Amino acid sequence: MHRVDRGVDRLERRYLLEGERVGVSLKVFNGTETRLASRIGDVDAMVIFTNKVSHSARREAVGVAKSRNIPVYMRHSCGVCTLRRCLDCIKPDGVN
Repeated sequence: MHRVDRGVDRLERRYLLEGERVGVSLKVFNGTETRLASRIGDVDAMVIFTNKVSHSARREAVGVAKSRNIPVYMRHSCGVCTLRRCLDCIKPDGVN
């Protein structure tokens, strides 16, 4: 049996490579995780692709972000270019 990659699953590797390129460590949650709040950990920012996440998962992530004063970038599109624009806002100074 083979795995069928869909949505964020298909793009996860490209997201991670883009994070490495700009010096940002990423955690990618594809929507199948349970107990999302405990898995988020200590992060500097969140990017939520609203077209690929359930309403309940989005509410949980935003609730965690608010309680921890974490900036949240919500975008409808889940493309690598969209992620790149969000990372440009949060990447460490001096990284191109």
